[in-house]
Amino acid sequence: MAADEIRLKPGERVDDLVINNMKLIQHPDEFCFSLDAVLLAQFASLRAGCEVIDLGAGTGVIGLLLLARGAAAVTGVELNAAMADRACRSATSNGLADRLTMIHGDLRQVKEFLPGGCFELVVANPPYRPVGSGYISPNSRVAMARHEVTANLADVVAAAKYLVKYRGRFAMVHRPERLAEITLAMCAAGLEPKRLQFVYPAAGKKPNMLLIEGVRGARPGIDVLPALIVYTTDGNYSEDIMKFYSQDR
Repeated sequence: MAADEIRLKPGERVDDLVINNMKLIQHPDEFCFSLDAVLLAQFASLRAGCEVIDLGAGTGVIGLLLLARGAAAVTGVELNAAMADRACRSATSNGLADRLTMIHGDLRQVKEFLPGGCFELVVANPPYRPVGSGYISPNSRVAMARHEVTANLADVVAAAKYLVKYRGRFAMVHRPERLAEITLAMCAAGLEPKRLQFVYPAAGKKPNMLLIEGVRGARPGIDVLPALIVYTTDGNYSEDIMKFYSQDR
C-alpha cells in the first residue's frame, strides 16, 4: 500500500519492513524500532497458528513480523497511547486489523485486563537500562522505551509468567551485561531458560545483544546457539541477517 493511502498524523512517516511488503507508521521524534525487534521476531519459537502477546509492543513491529511468520493472532500491550494508535493504524494499512489487537495499558496491571495462562508465546523487547544507568532522554516517550522508568525487568517477567500457558514460551531481547539478572528472574518465575543466543555487531567485537527464551515448567538445561554476527567487514549485513529479508512468508 502506498504511503498516501495510509492515514498519517502530523510528523509521522511510513517505513518499509521489506518482509511481505508491510509498512509501519512511526514518528521520528519518538522511539523507532531497530534491528533488535527484527531479531526477536525471528528468534522466538513460533508454532504456526498460535496466539502471541507482545509486552511493550510500541508501534507493533514485532507483532507484524510474527504474523508474517505464521502466528494466528497477536495482542500488543503498550503504555504509550500514541504508539498504540500507530500500531493499530499500521495493522489496518497492512490488512491485519483482525489479527493484530492493541491494548493501551500498563503491563504491570495486566491482570486487570487480560486472563492468565492463555498465550502460547509471550515476547518482549523491554527497556534495557535501569534508571541511573546512562543518559536519560528528556523526551519522556523515548526515556520510557530505553530506561526502566515505568516497567522494569522484574515487571516484564512477572507479566510473562502470568500470561503464558504451561509449557508455553517467553522470548526476550536484552543486553548481555544483564544476563545473570535475567536468568535469575526467569528461573524464579518458573520460566526456565532453554535457548540463548548472543548477537555481535561484527566479528571480533563483544556481543551487544542477547536473545533468550524460557519455557514455563521446563526442566533446567539451556541450549546456547551459534553466535549471530550482524555486519560483515565491509559494513554490509551478514548472510544470516539477510536471510531474514530474503523471501516473503
